[in-house]
Amino acid sequence: MDQTATGRWTLDKNPASSVVKHCHPNLKMFLAALSFAYFAKALSGSYMKSTITQLERRFDIPSYLIGIIDGSFEVGNLLVIAFVSYFGAKLHRPKIIAIGCVLMSLGTFLIAMPHFLIDRYKIKTAILSSVNSTNDLSPCQQSSPGSSRVDDTAFLLPSGGCEQESSVSMWIYVLLGNVLRGIGETPVQPLGISYIDDYAESENAALFIGCVQTIAIIGPVFGYLLGSLCAKIYVDIGFVDMETVTITPADARWVGAWWLGYLIAGAITLMSAVPFWFLPKSLPMPVDKHDSNCTPEQTRFIRDSPAMNHKIRQEEPANLHLMASEFLPTLKSLLGNPVYMIYLCVTIIQFNSLIGMVTYKPKYIEQHYGQSTSKANFLMGVINIPAVAFGMFSGGVIMKKYKLDIMGAAKFAFGTSLLGYFLSLLFFAMGCENYKVAGITVSYSGVEGLSYQERSLLSDCNSGCFCSRKDWDPVCGQNEITYVSPCLAGCTSSSGSGKNTVFDSCKCIAVANNQSGNLTATLGQCPHRGSCDKVFPYFLALSVLSSFIISLGGIPGFMLLVRCIKPELKSLALGIHTLATRTLAGIPAPIYFGAIIDTTCLKWGYKICGERGACRIYDTSAYRTVYLGLTLGLRTVSFFLCIWGFVVLKRHIKREKKTALTNGNAELESLRKEESSSIRCEQLILTPDCNPDQETHL
Repeated sequence: MDQTATGRWTLDKNPASSVVKHCHPNLKMFLAALSFAYFAKALSGSYMKSTITQLERRFDIPSYLIGIIDGSFEVGNLLVIAFVSYFGAKLHRPKIIAIGCVLMSLGTFLIAMPHFLIDRYKIKTAILSSVNSTNDLSPCQQSSPGSSRVDDTAFLLPSGGCEQESSVSMWIYVLLGNVLRGIGETPVQPLGISYIDDYAESENAALFIGCVQTIAIIGPVFGYLLGSLCAKIYVDIGFVDMETVTITPADARWVGAWWLGYLIAGAITLMSAVPFWFLPKSLPMPVDKHDSNCTPEQTRFIRDSPAMNHKIRQEEPANLHLMASEFLPTLKSLLGNPVYMIYLCVTIIQFNSLIGMVTYKPKYIEQHYGQSTSKANFLMGVINIPAVAFGMFSGGVIMKKYKLDIMGAAKFAFGTSLLGYFLSLLFFAMGCENYKVAGITVSYSGVEGLSYQERSLLSDCNSGCFCSRKDWDPVCGQNEITYVSPCLAGCTSSSGSGKNTVFDSCKCIAVANNQSGNLTATLGQCPHRGSCDKVFPYFLALSVLSSFIISLGGIPGFMLLVRCIKPELKSLALGIHTLATRTLAGIPAPIYFGAIIDTTCLKWGYKICGERGACRIYDTSAYRTVYLGLTLGLRTVSFFLCIWGFVVLKRHIKREKKTALTNGNAELESLRKEESSSIRCEQLILTPDCNPDQETHL
């Protein structure tokens, strides 16, 4: 199709013309700008997901509180999305998107601010005082006859320090920054997608949207890779002597340079706002969007149709009072569409499953398979996310190639989701056993399978030591059992300094091995078992396959949403869809997923003043059960709604066909009358000003 100077679109006689040739130059620029904006917002959003473990440890907070911080992004959307989607569609959409990108960048910078306001990260460890010292240090401080056997408050700071520590909650800045990021992200999707669908030919709209969504998926790839890189760098790099840091990235207390990635993501998001300032409010409308072989009479009829009137009205000056008065009736009309409402319910449930699963998947890989935060983020970025991107792009290509209608798109999306669901059930068989931690998962004699009531960090082998049960300073014994601290391992001396410290004469290790002599322990938790390492590659392969299959139905499902509603309700429908999924899935899912995961914690860390902080080790089997069970359980519920949705969709299609047939007959009759009147006028040369109303007088 080529556009003439008069604004008409003519049929391109060259069948080999590319899709891009039919695209207006400004639409090409908008596609590029929107793709970059999607990339930027996806990068910062995925980077937030990758830093969940880092934020949890840095601010010493449990998973449910991290869920609240993560869900605050959706709160920002909730505040403005309905109004932005409705009023924004009638105003200058590119400039509104530009303003949103600026707000997103400011929110991202605000998230990084706590790093520059709080003190350096401090780690409670038994070897800090021995760094750069050649003197031996005894972890087992002998208890005096009149003292308590276990002193859980011995490590607390003076009261003044406690008051200062407890009065400042710097994670509030992270929460507020995420809210601002959510407000800024609001106009990007509903206004951007509706702009493309308005000014692109209908047969190419799905492909264009698929390309934008695919490029958006590249954002999480770089987001997780950035998270992997920053997780390797110590949080206070440049401000501390790294020789004094006695933990490694594999340690449960390690915190990477989480703040650095937010500065980079904020700068990229700010750059994405620039192109939108130079784009026009509207573009020439391809009037043959609904029929590529329109005659001049048909073109005139389409231009005068209600759908075209909606698009032409967008170029008229905005009347805010009129738009406000039409809002409630328009919303009522949208919510009265049964297909749209069922689609909304299905996506809300599936988004609960998806958001909860994605939010805690890196943490699941860390805790269940013993991988570091950096490696978990790296694997998410280079293996899992590309599979999703390829699946979404393939779904758009399949929909265009086979020209799937509404029912075809619905069946395709349902089939891929169901197949991915059955594959995901295999994750239950890919489990690992718990770490062997003395007093938590195994007894001090090495017997596995302790019940909760039987767990105790105290034993006869450490009875002579003045140990705290709140410490988490793990050491790995020669018997491949982890001990919570050198003191609780009964170690009476140490040698070396810093990361090379070795603890000697550990009584509890001797008890477990039924041996005597100098048994030692080294810093850090014992690595996972070899059997678990063998299962992990199969987990990754299945994760890639299931993610690809599920994402195949992403674009067909999204186009089902766009095509099942009236053109004039498109922007509002996309906005309400985003509002509902963010409110009922994006906000609660990370919170209740995190709260349920917290119930599987076996050993909590504690803050300086004795308050409970972040979890140090989880019950692996329980974690797998609640994480996978909740994810797949929600998807099971959504499938029952899908069956009902197919019944309603069939009725909707039949009703639309009947209405179209009736309207078509009426339109043909009107055209016949008009042609008949024109012929009569031509025959009556003496009456040049003839019109249909004059027929009876002639």
